[in-house]
Amino acid sequence: MSDASFVHLRAHSEFSLYDGLVRVKELVKHAAQEQMPAVALTDQTNFYALVKFFKAATAAGVKPICGVDFWVVDDADPELPPTQLTLLVKNGLGYRNLTELVSKAYAEGQSLDPERALIYKSWIAEKSEGVIALSGGRRGEIGQAILSGQADVEARLKFWMDLFPNSFYLELVRTGRPDEEAVIHKSIELAQSLGCPVVATNEVMFVREDDFDAHEARVCINQGRTLDDPTRPRDYSDQQYFKSSEEMIELFSDIPSAIENSVEIAKRCNIEIELGTYYLPRFPIPEGVLMDDYFRKVSEVGLEERLDFLFDRNSEEFAEIRKAYDERLKFELDIIIQMGFPGYFLIVMDFIKWAKENGIPVGPGRGSGAGSLVAYVLKITDLDPLEYDLLFERFLNPERVSMPDFDIDFCMDNRDQVIDYVAQTYGRDAVSQIITFGTMAAKAVVRDVARVQGKPFGLADRLSKLIPFEVGMTLNKAWEQEDALREFVEGSEEAQEIMEMAYKLEGVTRNVGKHAGGVVISPTKLTDFSATYCDAEGQGLVTQFDKNDVEEAGLVKFDFLGLRTLTIIDWALETINKQKEIEGEEPLRIEAIDLEDPEVYALLKRAETTAVFQLESSGMKDLIRRLLPSRFEDIVALVALFRPGPLQSGMVDDFINRKHGRAEMAWPHPDYQLDSLQPVLEPTYGIILYQEQVMQIAQVMAGYTLGGADMLRRAMGKKKPEEMAKQRHLFIEGSNAQGIDEKLAGNIFDLVEKFAGYGFNKSHSAAYALVSYQTAWLKTYYPAPFMAAVMSSDMQNTDKVVIFIEECRQMKLKVLLPDVNLSEFKFTVGPNQEVVYGLGAVKGVGEGPVEAIMEARKEGPFKDLFDFCKRVGSKKLNKRVLESLVRSGAVDALGPNRAVLWASISAALQSADQDARNQDAGMFDLFGESEEVVDADPFEQFMNAREWSDKERLNGEKDTLGLYVTGHPIDEYEPELKHFVSRKLQELQPARGRAQKMAGLVVDLRVKKTKRGDNLCFVTLDDRSARIDVSLYGETYDEARRLIQKDKVIVVEGEVAQDDYNGGLKVRGQQVLSVADARIRYAKSLTIKADAKALSQQNLRVLQESLKKARAYQQGMPVVIDYSCAEAKGLVELGSEWIVSPDDDLMQSLREQFGNQSVALIY
Repeated sequence: MSDASFVHLRAHSEFSLYDGLVRVKELVKHAAQEQMPAVALTDQTNFYALVKFFKAATAAGVKPICGVDFWVVDDADPELPPTQLTLLVKNGLGYRNLTELVSKAYAEGQSLDPERALIYKSWIAEKSEGVIALSGGRRGEIGQAILSGQADVEARLKFWMDLFPNSFYLELVRTGRPDEEAVIHKSIELAQSLGCPVVATNEVMFVREDDFDAHEARVCINQGRTLDDPTRPRDYSDQQYFKSSEEMIELFSDIPSAIENSVEIAKRCNIEIELGTYYLPRFPIPEGVLMDDYFRKVSEVGLEERLDFLFDRNSEEFAEIRKAYDERLKFELDIIIQMGFPGYFLIVMDFIKWAKENGIPVGPGRGSGAGSLVAYVLKITDLDPLEYDLLFERFLNPERVSMPDFDIDFCMDNRDQVIDYVAQTYGRDAVSQIITFGTMAAKAVVRDVARVQGKPFGLADRLSKLIPFEVGMTLNKAWEQEDALREFVEGSEEAQEIMEMAYKLEGVTRNVGKHAGGVVISPTKLTDFSATYCDAEGQGLVTQFDKNDVEEAGLVKFDFLGLRTLTIIDWALETINKQKEIEGEEPLRIEAIDLEDPEVYALLKRAETTAVFQLESSGMKDLIRRLLPSRFEDIVALVALFRPGPLQSGMVDDFINRKHGRAEMAWPHPDYQLDSLQPVLEPTYGIILYQEQVMQIAQVMAGYTLGGADMLRRAMGKKKPEEMAKQRHLFIEGSNAQGIDEKLAGNIFDLVEKFAGYGFNKSHSAAYALVSYQTAWLKTYYPAPFMAAVMSSDMQNTDKVVIFIEECRQMKLKVLLPDVNLSEFKFTVGPNQEVVYGLGAVKGVGEGPVEAIMEARKEGPFKDLFDFCKRVGSKKLNKRVLESLVRSGAVDALGPNRAVLWASISAALQSADQDARNQDAGMFDLFGESEEVVDADPFEQFMNAREWSDKERLNGEKDTLGLYVTGHPIDEYEPELKHFVSRKLQELQPARGRAQKMAGLVVDLRVKKTKRGDNLCFVTLDDRSARIDVSLYGETYDEARRLIQKDKVIVVEGEVAQDDYNGGLKVRGQQVLSVADARIRYAKSLTIKADAKALSQQNLRVLQESLKKARAYQQGMPVVIDYSCAEAKGLVELGSEWIVSPDDDLMQSLREQFGNQSVALIY
């Protein structure tokens, strides 16, 4: 570093969140290109990018200097604006001090300023060792004192110089911003008079000069302002880019020592972060016992309990059976102890045990952990690994030391309780969750950029909607895939401006969040390993390193995942066992059910798998119909097969054909058989489907240890040619030693290599297949409790509830509508095993009002709406809640009809409010209520309310419940449909080569891309008699695109054929008509019956307006007036300029003007 000329000591990466546009790798790359020996990263009050920066810099041969830009509050006068101070890590102690300062800023310094976390000056005094301080330029305390002309500037500087002896530098910045030169001038004077060194920095915010505009946009996005807002703070200049040494030397040619000191500081800053060494937390064990002995003892006791559950100890085979379990247990225990992981297993065992004892459902296992017998006997997992050939070495390989990693599923609602238990047990300063970083994704960045550029909302909305909603979608991908996006942008200058800026900002870190399930437990306090972050209330503690970095830093991660299905199973069991208790029966234990129940497989073969975990997608249903699972191993296989690799490679077809005897069984291939592989491949009909099978083949054929076989599996996955050549040689050599022909061994190796890329982790597949089976079993034997639990779990997602309600109809399971006298918050089961709709699923009704309704209902059913409001209380209800209850039909029993109930909402609330005020004032009738008041009909004054039309009633149900209940929108078109179509959907018959017409409500539509890139749309039509799927290809879909919308009635012409694959019928659409189009095609005219009075001057003007709005410019329908007056009557056809498109809006406005009977379409 001796010949180095300048080092950047201040730079903000994208992880500063408020500002900064520098990507970490870019920063290091530029430093290396400029031949700078070192570079600093000083993000704003955080160490988020520390590990990423440290690794990138050391890999590039650049010395990393780690620091933080702090905002400091003066304890003596906390009202003064905070000032900036940069602290750089000089050594290990300095690193720990800064870690603690950063953590304290979030834990205790967020309440002072809503914008950022601050630290007090006094805190720095406690943590000043091992740190170099830069004064912060014009924004620092010295800079601010200079600019405000304070007399005590020297005293202030002396304070900092004493606090950081030989380690405090006055920072000089020249970026073309106001007041910088004044601060530099005075700083030089101070430096000379007090002997304080100076250093030049450039406060780097972006790498290239032309990134300034993008950086300004990034700052505005964070501030919620627009770029041209005259009141927004302009704190940055276009000079804050990563300048070369030459540029900086020239800039400070008048103060060369400021440049030299940047290199001196870089020499003094040395940070060593220990990466890749794990520090396990300690599990509390009884005194006087060694950890390893305790671990063996607990495992052996657990094995006895598991053997009792699995086998009959009195059977003759038991001694032989247990031998395999004893050997496997000893083998696993030896490896776990040798690798030093007993504590890890015991910690996981402990919190799972606590969860189960406290009624919190825990999953049967997840990932490769289900392959461990120790995990099974400690009740960490619930699937016997020996029964299903699950391998321990896939989880923990003695030949490759890596941390064990249990992913544990808990029920969604109670996962946080388990995390809290862990924090209590191991100390709140040692347990936290893990941070995540939100980035500016493609759809969002377009909207954000448009907003800060002041572009119209409609433009941004349209642009954003043209970007597909897919995981991992980028602007580049969208540009390649979507013709409509390219056309739109190329035709709009404003859209081009948005895209240009969006490309620069896409993927930039914008906020922090919390990892769904990652929890770290530290052996000492967390800040010994990572800085921490929390919200302003001190809640939600997370490490500042993300999940990869936190493991690099030495902390052990435990995954506490939330699985909604466990909650569903738990709720269903709760309902079932309540009933069993009433009937005096034993409670149902889901873990004890028969895994080979023929009734369950019958349900699966019919592909009635909606709501069955993992098996409910349409693609999975197709696979199930072909595979026809008949045993538990088939369900394990289903999950592994339903992935792009196996589906595209022909593996799935091969598996199905072998299962059903349509193809020859082979171990593994008809051309090269090896009988010794039959036990390994029999569960999958000779197909190499699982990673475990790859390992077993290497063990059986080539004498690999399972640890070595796991290394082979990993090598095959990575596909490195030189590594594969080495492994191939070892495999053939090993097979030769077992007496297997070299050519056969080579062929089998090649086949294994081909399928290893598709291989799935069987341990994960088997554990999740168990959950799938449990849900299928509940659906078979306890349909009502199961479906009620399923709908309760997705109550806020109306679209999902609608699918499940439809499934109940298919299952012939009755669903009772919401009713304030019967429903609870969740979906429940009625006395006759029907599902009762939950009030919580009614849109606009929250948990608070429902709790109040259920509390008030304890005194007996509600009599009418007034009684309901009075008893529930006007404070718990409001107009919006009551409107939702009326529109959904939940209060139908409390009044004459919905129109009257709707009209009386305000009066009922007022009456309840008055009643509550009277009660509060202690006013009540000494003689009880008088007879007249009790008998009076509270609805009398509202009986004249106009009865709701079918459409209003149905729309109310659709808006609040997501589906139509007391009717169907197609009903209002019933009289007309006979003119458009000759039969209902239920009556359609397949007829090849002949087009048929059908009409229905669009209840679902899915658009996909064909292999050629054309659009393909699947539309589901419903006319109350049946549902049918219509496929619309390419041009047909493009022409009909604007007509096909959910909840619209359309008429389709197409070819009806038998669907051999799914059963039922399918339609290939050729033409789509809206109802208005169909009227034009089949009706002769739109006739209005009117007399002279109905056609007064004013009425004619109204008619004229209505017809103008519906004017048809291409195809349309003539309007005929059936006119009558005292002198004459006759038909008057309006001229061609009055030809209209007879849509629903026109028909409605004409009927309102002339009356329902006076407006008709003449067919």
